[in-house]
Amino acid sequence: MKNKIKVFRAMHDLTQEDLAREVGVTRQTILAIEKGKYDPSLELAFKMARRFGVTIEDLFIFGEQTP
Repeated sequence: MKNKIKVFRAMHDLTQEDLAREVGVTRQTILAIEKGKYDPSLELAFKMARRFGVTIEDLFIFGEQTP
């Protein structure tokens, strides 16, 4: 699933490590999600969306839409 996590991290001046620590996963998990190699659980998706103050729909692109 495509996402805008890297964009939101840049807007909030967060590293992958920072975000990982805040949502309770490893940096490698954040990297895999950003690259579209791993789809986060619904709980993790909500944690990340809340961290950035956006909806899941703002953070993740479902289906064939382009970012």
